[in-house]
Amino acid sequence: MTSIEKRSPADFLKQVVGKPVVVKLNSGVEYRGILACLDGYMNIAMEQTEEHVGTQLKNKYGDTFIRGNNVLYIAAQKKGKQRKIG
Repeated sequence: MTSIEKRSPADFLKQVVGKPVVVKLNSGVEYRGILACLDGYMNIAMEQTEEHVGTQLKNKYGDTFIRGNNVLYIAAQKKGKQRKIG
């Protein structure tokens, strides 16, 4: 019998702070970079951020702030795979 580990979204978010993530907005635009921090409203601060529209890289930014009400999901980047929450 295998045991299933129950984890909350808060546990996931704590694990990905300081790691590469993909943040997809309600508009469909994706931001990829290092998750610096976030607050209870899902406002997100990122570092080394790239803006992607579809499969195309549009811009590169140093530090980025994303307002939480625009976020559709946050996905961890692991060796080409995404694990999302949202």
